[in-house]
Amino acid sequence: MPGAHATPVSECENTSVVGHILLPDDVRDTLADGLAELAGPPGDIDLAMTHYHQVFARLPLATLQQILDFGRHNDTPGALYIRNLPQDAQLPPTPWDGLPSRHKSTFVSEGTLLGLSGLLGEPVGFLTEKNGQVVHDIVPVKEGATTQTNQGSAVFLNFHNDIVHDRTGYYDIANPDFLVLNCLRADRAQAATTFYADARDICRMVGPDAIRVLRSPLFRMNAPGSYVREVAGDEDVLSDPVPMIKGPAGFPEISSAANGVRTLSPVAETALALLQTACRAVAHEFKLRPGHALLINNRKGLHARSRFVGHYDGQDRWLQRTYVRRSQWQIRYRAVPGTRRIH
Repeated sequence: MPGAHATPVSECENTSVVGHILLPDDVRDTLADGLAELAGPPGDIDLAMTHYHQVFARLPLATLQQILDFGRHNDTPGALYIRNLPQDAQLPPTPWDGLPSRHKSTFVSEGTLLGLSGLLGEPVGFLTEKNGQVVHDIVPVKEGATTQTNQGSAVFLNFHNDIVHDRTGYYDIANPDFLVLNCLRADRAQAATTFYADARDICRMVGPDAIRVLRSPLFRMNAPGSYVREVAGDEDVLSDPVPMIKGPAGFPEISSAANGVRTLSPVAETALALLQTACRAVAHEFKLRPGHALLINNRKGLHARSRFVGHYDGQDRWLQRTYVRRSQWQIRYRAVPGTRRIH
């Protein structure tokens, strides 16, 4: 069973691939006071980001440096788990359609999400994902319950990194460098679990023979499920042949599509199976609760999510997510006229 051998979060406090921060109550309250000063939703996103920079600069120096270093350096963890963050005092029902809530009257969660994102880089949107929204509401949607997308709940969401369909044929060019997940509401049974498997651990486990295959262009990534559903009429849209692992041995980058990886040879199929087994064996698990955020380096590792029960009654699991790029320069060919952050 995927994730069955994952390491509980309490057992990985000292690993090099996962970092942890527990904010003191007074720090949480200082952030909350600063976020409350921006009463409405972040309409002018650039002005709002400047405000959030000011707010999160109030973090203790060591904590601020830990988050900044997470986004800066090659040798830092691939996931950072932060607890005791500010929360909205009251929440409306969880959206049932995957769209932003029309009934949310306070915006602390958005400020927390964007404030953390701004310490890593620039939050961006893609027209092929949530219609270009910068803040994504991640909730179970009944029609998508069995899909390999953020709407799913009834199936295990495969180990993957978030990729972006791109006309170049390479889906790891424009993809985000980081994801930030902020929990507003847990699922009723508190069963939903997010997994993180670091490429450094995966490479150590699969061995040199499999690594050589995984570094060869013997794999084709299927486009994200949202793109296949909304743009391609449910037809697979495969990338050009690509490797799944690239970069220096000490700092490997890994890529895998949740919506499917097609192998181009029997040896590639064997290597892919070894990679998937390694993910399950080395993964760390996180049960996100309100006030918790998980920052994931989208290049250093793969993430997954367990099954959970969606009730579609307004009390379902509710996360908010951002995609973060260290720089938008490399994806300027995708820029949408009239906006600085949508691609």
